[in-house]
Amino acid sequence: MEFYPAIEKSGIEEIKKFQEQKLQELMPYLETHSPFYQKLFKENNINPADIRTLEDLQKIPTTTKNDLQQYNHDFFCITPDKIVDYSTTSGTLGDPVTFGLSDGDLERLAYNEAISFACAGIQKGDVVQMITTIDKRFMAGLAYFLGLRKMGASVVRMGPGIPELQWDSIFRYKPKYLITVPSFLLKMIDYAEKHSLDYKNSSVYGAVCIGESIKNQDFTDNILSQKIKEKWDIKLFSTYASTEMSTAFTECEFQIGGHHHPELIITEILDDNENPVREGESGELTITTLGVEAIPLLRFKTGDVVKAHYEPCGCGRNTMRLGPVVGRKQQMIKYKGTTLYPPAMNDILNDFNTISCYQIVIQSNEIGLDEIIIKLSTEQEHETFVNEVRDHFRAKLRVSPKIEIIDFDILSKTVFNPNSRKPITFIDLR
Repeated sequence: MEFYPAIEKSGIEEIKKFQEQKLQELMPYLETHSPFYQKLFKENNINPADIRTLEDLQKIPTTTKNDLQQYNHDFFCITPDKIVDYSTTSGTLGDPVTFGLSDGDLERLAYNEAISFACAGIQKGDVVQMITTIDKRFMAGLAYFLGLRKMGASVVRMGPGIPELQWDSIFRYKPKYLITVPSFLLKMIDYAEKHSLDYKNSSVYGAVCIGESIKNQDFTDNILSQKIKEKWDIKLFSTYASTEMSTAFTECEFQIGGHHHPELIITEILDDNENPVREGESGELTITTLGVEAIPLLRFKTGDVVKAHYEPCGCGRNTMRLGPVVGRKQQMIKYKGTTLYPPAMNDILNDFNTISCYQIVIQSNEIGLDEIIIKLSTEQEHETFVNEVRDHFRAKLRVSPKIEIIDFDILSKTVFNPNSRKPITFIDLR
């Protein structure tokens, strides 16, 4: 299969040499074309020609989402007439960050998705239903479409929502794979059961899951994927990606983390002092993009806390694998002496079948401490249920948040905002 690059099966040393060669091509490109990095090199007395090995990267200061937002224009390395597509990401300071892609960048994006989907077992001729948006300046949907087209798969572009229409498409075009936010699969199952659809015997073999985690740190299924699989026996594949890296980490059939594509990106995992973490420890994923023309990034801190896995994988790839995101650096919560990340709270709330919708809100109280408010909708008798949820939090996370019961019609409007690609289950008001 052509979408299984030889470099991913090469030895660790060979992969490192290959990446260093790519890094040596990137440095002069940035020096010539990137106003932001020209200034960074000058201010820090860095001679790009001195950066030859992966270890040398540590001589260069990191780039943050803040830099990207403040100096957005200075990151562009090509003139506007060379930009074929504009995408935006939600900015940490509220203002979106603009990404332009050249023709070559779109080609690279298509290649990335093709080799990523190939990891999950998608092949030429497979029918794939995209339950994701391809508009509203999101890069992801476009990337999926380009990748599937490149590998010769057939695409059903459904877009998000409307279970009835999704099932109509499944029975009509018989897709083998779905690309979706995993929590939406529960809505589809619920619809199918209420309308007596024979969903268990549909054509669907697997779903490539985006935007939400479906695994625990030890790669066992988390509550969300257990709930899906209890009802519908399909394969679920984890992915991790971001607009800034224009690259995805996708699981293979062995499902022990998303595989790194060394020809597209250099990864570092750094502690709070920006030193590489020891093997087996988690830290902030920091990336250097390879082969990007419009907005290449050098040592960009993604804000995601992750753990890397290096032992060989049964699929034959020798590349590093990323486990599920532990949490977002920005979203770390200090609550009564305990450090928490939202994914751990999602798991607890997903444990309850009677919660139809929830949102976690973090705010600072009058003395500047973090306060957690869980808003949820349920049909159950309120008081007993609130105590049950609280007890579950105490047992699992040793904290007891404030819980508010809100009418489903009101809460669901803020959680399933039509302008958002995934459910808004976490709001940080600090």
